[in-house]
Amino acid sequence: MTLTKETRVTLNDGNMMPILGLGTYASPDVPKSLAEEAVKIAIDVGYRHIDCAFITGNEMHIGNGIRSKISDGTVKREDIFYTGKLWCTYFSPEMVRKGLERSLRDVGMDYLDLFLMHWPVSLKPSGASDPSDKDKPFIYDNVDLCATWEALEACKDAGLVRSLGVSNFNRRQLERILNKPGLKYKPVCNQVECHIYLGQSKLQAYCKSKDIILVAYSVLGSHRDKDWVDLSLPVLLEDPVLCKVAAKYNRTPAEVAMRFVLQNEIVVLAKSFSAARLKQNLGVFDFEINPEDMKILKSLDKNLHYGPFKEMKEHPEYPFDDEY
Repeated sequence: MTLTKETRVTLNDGNMMPILGLGTYASPDVPKSLAEEAVKIAIDVGYRHIDCAFITGNEMHIGNGIRSKISDGTVKREDIFYTGKLWCTYFSPEMVRKGLERSLRDVGMDYLDLFLMHWPVSLKPSGASDPSDKDKPFIYDNVDLCATWEALEACKDAGLVRSLGVSNFNRRQLERILNKPGLKYKPVCNQVECHIYLGQSKLQAYCKSKDIILVAYSVLGSHRDKDWVDLSLPVLLEDPVLCKVAAKYNRTPAEVAMRFVLQNEIVVLAKSFSAARLKQNLGVFDFEINPEDMKILKSLDKNLHYGPFKEMKEHPEYPFDDEY
């Protein structure tokens, strides 16, 4: 399987997505300026797929980094594949375009390459009418996902976004969109947590049958943010079997963990603000895991979610109660 940092997959709408992207989430204690510098370094070393989201609060900094590399001639806007996400407080149909325009304004672009429904759950901030207020606690809302999707289709027709997708959707929720009467554009991808402990093979098979690409976040397990990760869970990159396979190939466990997901025909988002790791992660294109070792790594699947987002568990659209 020949893969390079220039390899792109063709989406069901004809657009092309690079198979390796830069994830840009950082915990609140990380200075936003680090994200801007990481984007510049990532573009310099060859990344062309940048993944961000309104809720992370750093789209402005990510946009600054991208625009600086456009203005210095390193890349053109059309070289960059930028993904944004519609946060759950913008799911009311009349708010969808406002949510997209907020991201466009923050990142400083005329269009996004891909815009995702961030979760299949609709929320609204408690005690505030402004959906952009991240500091208010959220309460459940009951917006029809199909109505949100129709509003997104109108945004694509208006030229504000090239492709539309979803994130953290299960099969049942995807089917609801796909079976919507009058569907104009089906999701091009479903972005989900995916790694050697959470292979997502059944969800991937379903998505593949519908020509929907699976995109993986948290491919290295997760950072150890105690606010949303159970610190008693095993550290993926310390798995002894993974480490043994990595030693065999003279690679880091991170490189092997990422390569495993790529060889399963899943797009990978690699999150790092370290210049050394950003360069090292591109080493995934310098080797290939043989079929026997792929089977060994596949056997490590524990169906383990590092990010179960239990605070959403009581919502009727909580996605992880279904098998896949």
